Amino acid sequence: MLFRTANLSQLGEFDEIIDVRTPAEFADDHIPGAINCPVLSDEERITVGTLYKQVSPFEARKAGAALVAKNIARHLETHFRGHQKSWRPLIYCWRGGQRSGAMSIVLAQVGWAAHKLEGGYKTYRRDVLDKLEALPQSLTLRVICGPTGSGKSRLLAALAGIGHQVLDLETLAQHRGSVLGRIPQQPQPSQKWFETLLLQTLQGFDSSRTVYVESESNKIGSITLPPALVAAMHASACVLVETPLKVRVAALLEDYRHYIADPEALIEQLQVLHPFHGGKRLEHWNSLIRAGDFTTLVEELLTLHYDPGYFRALSKHYVRLPEAGSATPDNLSADALRSLAIELSRDNSQTPHPGK
Repeated sequence: MLFRTANLSQLGEFDEIIDVRTPAEFADDHIPGAINCPVLSDEERITVGTLYKQVSPFEARKAGAALVAKNIARHLETHFRGHQKSWRPLIYCWRGGQRSGAMSIVLAQVGWAAHKLEGGYKTYRRDVLDKLEALPQSLTLRVICGPTGSGKSRLLAALAGIGHQVLDLETLAQHRGSVLGRIPQQPQPSQKWFETLLLQTLQGFDSSRTVYVESESNKIGSITLPPALVAAMHASACVLVETPLKVRVAALLEDYRHYIADPEALIEQLQVLHPFHGGKRLEHWNSLIRAGDFTTLVEELLTLHYDPGYFRALSKHYVRLPEAGSATPDNLSADALRSLAIELSRDNSQTPHPGK
């Protein structure tokens, strides 16, 4: 064999990890830190696949070999050009087959200590899912609960600011977790890439210390949370943040000002609530939007839609909610939230962790 193989436990031993899959495959998910040097473009892979199905495997391999050779040559002349002989790359494709094999053979022939990842991306992906199944159960979570606009995300930021471990799922998912939670000009990651980022975050925690996390449903926008993490959150100790309605409304008007700047987009987005509230109420809310009365709109959305649904779900799933302590900030300023974070830290240090 002209090249050697390596397994997932050896990822840290290489100077560079090279993903030779197509740009679309790489964008969907990849090993963290890897670079994309595709041996087939997205279009070329489709062309080869079509030949395989409609003509013959032989014709597909012949055409594919020419394209792979051309693309590897380009990488040699560009990205790999300045590497010294001591450079040690790890190469992977979907299953550790022909694409990574071709790149590994050429790099090894040059004289580099090229290795191919056993099982390719498919093995890595299986490892991510296995770890996401097991890892949440090893952590001591403390769930910050509270209805929409109560400052849960801001409190998480304050806790992180004074050195606590925080799992910010909405930041990882690039979504605020509600019907109106889409962040402008910021697409959500793919499900797979979210899970890769989530695993990286979980692996960075010290399991002997508490991890603070915001209460969430099992979906944040288009992202589905791993069942094991959701189960761990539901079984964990809680803190209930009880923020006055007027303070919540003011905070939401600040956080969602992009909708105030684009009323028609808000009207369109609220149509998803039609099955729950009917046309008459939706038209009333539309009239508030067009009149610029966003304060009344937000108050009604909270009291008539968000709060009832949130508390039903909270009481159903978070089994330790009845024993939860409460926090009652009268404002959501940075100073107030920092003081609250310090108070929560003090309370938590006096409470034994489950299983300790």
